Amino acid sequence: MIAFFEARRGRLHGFRWKDHLDWKSCPPLQAVSATDQMLGTGDGVVAAFALVKAYGDGAASYQRRIVKPVAGTVRVAVDGVELAAEAFAVDATSGVVTLAAAPGVGAAVTAGFAFDVPVRFDTDRLTVSLSAFQAGEVPDIPVVEVMV
Repeated sequence: MIAFFEARRGRLHGFRWKDHLDWKSCPPLQAVSATDQMLGTGDGVVAAFALVKAYGDGAASYQRRIVKPVAGTVRVAVDGVELAAEAFAVDATSGVVTLAAAPGVGAAVTAGFAFDVPVRFDTDRLTVSLSAFQAGEVPDIPVVEVMV
């Protein structure tokens, strides 16, 4: 852990992190489906859609941009029909899905995916306890999400 921390130079460099409490487009005990999240509605022209995950409901709802999808996990559907992997491309560094053909007017574009969170350490110093012979413990390593 110390070597990983030092390689990132504390707060200086971010990294991908799997949040085991929130790492996919569907509820925790379900499998990812191409209809998990609404990305947008076709207009016959636009073929690129940002991956998003919706949280909450009603007036308290919001959409979180997903910018670090896990390679090979993105599934896309247009009007509920799942597309073949060759029918779209995913930018793994921005979370933008580009369809081979723009969906028709009014067509719902949905997706399902696993994702990582871009984070950085929130400290420049680690506190290490050497309470046991040749064993160390790092009790707290704060990380914060990086908005990209």
